[in-house]
Amino acid sequence: MSTTPQIQINASRLHGRIQELAQIGKIGETGVCRLALSKEDREGVELVKKWMEEAGMEASIDPFANLVGVRRGSNPDAPVLMLGSHVDSQPYGGRFDGAIGVLGAIEAVQTLVEEGITPECNIEVMAFSDEEGCRFNKGLFGVRGMTGKLEENELDRMDKNGITRREALLQFGCDPADFEGYVFKEGRIGTFLELHIEQGPVLESLDAPIGIVTGISGPLWLTVEMTGFAGHAGSVPMSMRHDALLGCAKIIVALNELVQQEPGAPTVGTVGSLSVFPDSRNIIPEKVSFTIDLRDIDLLRRNALEAELLSVIENVSREHGLTYTIREDTNSEPRYCANWIKATLHEEAEMMGLTPPELMSGPFHDSLTMSYVCDYGMIFVRCLEGISHNPKEYASPEDITLGTELLYRTARRIATERGGFQP
Repeated sequence: MSTTPQIQINASRLHGRIQELAQIGKIGETGVCRLALSKEDREGVELVKKWMEEAGMEASIDPFANLVGVRRGSNPDAPVLMLGSHVDSQPYGGRFDGAIGVLGAIEAVQTLVEEGITPECNIEVMAFSDEEGCRFNKGLFGVRGMTGKLEENELDRMDKNGITRREALLQFGCDPADFEGYVFKEGRIGTFLELHIEQGPVLESLDAPIGIVTGISGPLWLTVEMTGFAGHAGSVPMSMRHDALLGCAKIIVALNELVQQEPGAPTVGTVGSLSVFPDSRNIIPEKVSFTIDLRDIDLLRRNALEAELLSVIENVSREHGLTYTIREDTNSEPRYCANWIKATLHEEAEMMGLTPPELMSGPFHDSLTMSYVCDYGMIFVRCLEGISHNPKEYASPEDITLGTELLYRTARRIATERGGFQP
């Protein structure tokens, strides 16, 4: 950073809101648990809705539990400029994931209002519902609902307590019956901008407070269930066992080796959830269910790795006398940010005295789904040691301020000069 940029947003108001929202679902000193469609999530949404209204927006909750704030522009027929992210969290999450994107967007609109600037297009600020996907094992629910991309049986998905998404929506105050009357109008949105913590160590390694995203890796989520045969742990010889957990363990190790085959590639693979039946110390595991998360910015490479992984699952199952099923939960191709938005971000950053580096996103974001209906761009904010999905997640107020200021300046330019999209 060559000079100290002039900050036009109200940084103290922004950081006060970040801290106040972090008190809802607080765990420990710095952690947050606001699971999608929980009472904590609803409480957070209500607080953010109040702030949207204070910022001069009309705010409402749509059938998919998305919170929508609208600032009217002079040309209501112009494509909308949309800003935002999410306020739901992981069960063991941090204060900044998603939240800075929603609260930063509100701050950007409130600054426009206070500066007396009327946008040409409508600006909509979104707090999308269930971006995380941890409760019902399928993320980006709200943004997919809004854009007409829900899949069959999504409302029947259950959480670990047996509550379906349909039941959770009703408890939240939304009626899934209203989905039928909702139709997404193609071309309604011109541009989507999302501010988010990086959730990785790249910006910190470059000593850069903010970065401009080039694209989002395509996530493949699978749920594998392997079935063998239960038996007494003391009496069944090793050679005669059909141990589902042993088969699972071999697949976990193989996945770890597969994704590291190409040195320097950004491929990642993770088994993050596993359940064992009957789950007893002295019974050979009969059934194991586990998740696979495979991501890459290169779709051809990811597809090749998937094929290798499926071969491993087949061979391990045959070796140990197991049967298996594989359910595909998510399958998205990599999606790249619009060049004109990246150029605009760079130009506005230069006027702030900043030269942010470009980097890809390994995690998916609401932007991933928005990329199918409009041009999108993302701003990343440096986070300490790349830690996220953890109460130790931390981004400094100074870095968040710079990211929000760049969001504000870029949104102002797009909304006043471009009418919400690239001419």
